[in-house]
Amino acid sequence: MNLEGKIAIVTGASSGIGTAFSQKLIKKGTTVYGLARRMNKLNEIREKLGDSFIPVQMDITDSEGVEKWISKTFSDEHVPQILINNAGLGLFGNVEELSLDDWHTMIDTNVNGVFYITRKVVPLMKATPGHCHIINIASVAGLLGNPQISGYNATKFALRGFSEALFKELRFDGIKVSTMFPGSIATHFFDNTGTETHPNMMQPSDVADTLIHLLETPDNMLINEVTMRPLNPKNPDSN
Repeated sequence: MNLEGKIAIVTGASSGIGTAFSQKLIKKGTTVYGLARRMNKLNEIREKLGDSFIPVQMDITDSEGVEKWISKTFSDEHVPQILINNAGLGLFGNVEELSLDDWHTMIDTNVNGVFYITRKVVPLMKATPGHCHIINIASVAGLLGNPQISGYNATKFALRGFSEALFKELRFDGIKVSTMFPGSIATHFFDNTGTETHPNMMQPSDVADTLIHLLETPDNMLINEVTMRPLNPKNPDSN
């Protein structure tokens, strides 16, 4: 896909890899609708990235809000050719200690939110000429279960299944579906986990470069899954 002049939706755009995705897309000539709950952060990003970044205050777990915004913003003449389902969170702990609120928050954001926005964008993509692309940001936690992240594992395994079914469902409509499974990235994701970021973690800009590569593949080429990890995941300051 030639990204010049295209329209993209990026959820979770107010920080981390969502911001990096938006920046790289805009450098390629793409207009980005950046969705997040924190409008102040989105406005700060717009000041840095310019008018090609359009901030949208949105809680993707609000299905009615998502539907109204898409209906108001897009039409047959104004279609997002790119959807990056990036918004997500992880709340960790032993299964007996994981609260119902934490469980439902992860399910609502990491699974339901992806469904709410995708189901409304797909009809627009089907009706537009040319190829479109949906990229879902999962995690290596969607490939391998580990103790104390059972809830997060469950959501990312669900996202992988949703994505695989979706790519088979939409491939003949000219809509690509790819899933990225990144390992540790130096972002604020780890702020509430007791894990500190360190130089051996992947950098958001490097992950964003991979996303751009996926989008720029030839129209009849699909990379439906890509796993990314630090070569050496250990903190260089540790003994």
